[in-house]
Amino acid sequence: MFLAYVCVTVLTVLANVWEAVTSFARARFVRANAADVGVPHSWLPVLGALKGAGAVGLVLGLLGFRSIGIAAAAGLVFFMICAVAIHVRARVFHNIVFPGAFLGLAGAALVLAVVR
Repeated sequence: MFLAYVCVTVLTVLANVWEAVTSFARARFVRANAADVGVPHSWLPVLGALKGAGAVGLVLGLLGFRSIGIAAAAGLVFFMICAVAIHVRARVFHNIVFPGAFLGLAGAALVLAVVR
């Protein structure tokens, strides 16, 4: 069980670090996605910071700060539920798989962090 927790959490960290970096860099696809769902480009650094903070919290959880890891995973689950909801509200389904996949990763990391 511990190996599954580590693997899923590391994958979730890597995915969220990538998302944070692309948000801070205001990558073209990030700006296009934000415009599609009605999120102002001015929010991108804040959203990147939230994803980055979640990744840092997951790393701290791996390093033994269990409650921080659980809180970070829960925060990422909430963040991604909101991302999926925003896609649904805006009726932007062509790329909803991405927030859905990030939600799945965060949810798996949360469940594994709680049960380990």
